[in-house]
Amino acid sequence: MQQLAPLVKLAVTTGEPAGVGPEVSVAAAQAFLQKHSDVQITLLGDVDLLTSTQVISPTLTDRLKIEAISISKPVIPGTLNPANAQYVLQLLNNAADGCLDGRFDAMVTAPIQKSIINESGIPFTGHTEYLEHRCKVKHVVMMLCAPLPAGFLGLKASRNLRVALVTTHLPVREVPLALSYELVLETIQIVNEDLQNKFGISKPVIRVAGLNPHAGESGYIGHEEIEFISPAIEAAKTMGINVTGPYPGDTMFDASSLTSVDAYIAMFHDQGLAPFKFVSFGGGVNVTLGLPIIRTSVDHGTALDIAGKGVADSGSMFEALSLAYQLGQ
Repeated sequence: MQQLAPLVKLAVTTGEPAGVGPEVSVAAAQAFLQKHSDVQITLLGDVDLLTSTQVISPTLTDRLKIEAISISKPVIPGTLNPANAQYVLQLLNNAADGCLDGRFDAMVTAPIQKSIINESGIPFTGHTEYLEHRCKVKHVVMMLCAPLPAGFLGLKASRNLRVALVTTHLPVREVPLALSYELVLETIQIVNEDLQNKFGISKPVIRVAGLNPHAGESGYIGHEEIEFISPAIEAAKTMGINVTGPYPGDTMFDASSLTSVDAYIAMFHDQGLAPFKFVSFGGGVNVTLGLPIIRTSVDHGTALDIAGKGVADSGSMFEALSLAYQLGQ
């Protein structure tokens, strides 16, 4: 008798309860389980909240579980309540701890509202930074991934676009102060290592952006490239990493490079994610590199204006589940 392969166990944190997270989590989970028979998905959240978004198919209940975490206050779709901020963080804690202790193979996160967590009195910058501290690691990297179809920008075959960031959720004026030789080099190393170990790319090709217009233009428009970005790239090359740069931010993403570059590294949030989201058609996935666990996420926000109306697109959550499944096998 042939032994069945073990189920890939995914945990989904259903996010800000007043946003679209609960509904897209339930919808995408059911669609994903219908497509894949070797997966078990556990939705973390309030049972009444999750079961009120849509009917869960009885044919899926053996592989679609709910780990009950109760909300503090009743939820009105689209209306934030700081009293439920601790609930949101408890979802993350349970999922991360479940991955660390082996109950889950990967975690997928629905969107949260950073402002309401901070308003509740809990300092919070974002999922990426929170999980860095929860997993007790020194440095993690935020990377967005999206499949580009054949024919797009002249591509002869489909290709994955990956954009990683050296800094994440910082005011723009603080970015130059946060950058350093060590930070740039560590980011390159983490991206290279996880592309090899998690994505199965034996010799990743990586491009790195400069910080300033024209990549500093030999020091005429800034010195960060000369002082530490270029030296970090050169150091990475001596380690055997296939990396080039620094490229001007406005030309690094040239279409002809898509067929050969496995990941682009930007210095700050909008430098990398503005072009990424322009071409990703809402199907992007956020993955955190450098963690001892696998974490993916949607690339959109809480969409409070459409929460509870049944019109939210679950496509990004489906793609986040797909990547978590791929990496968690």
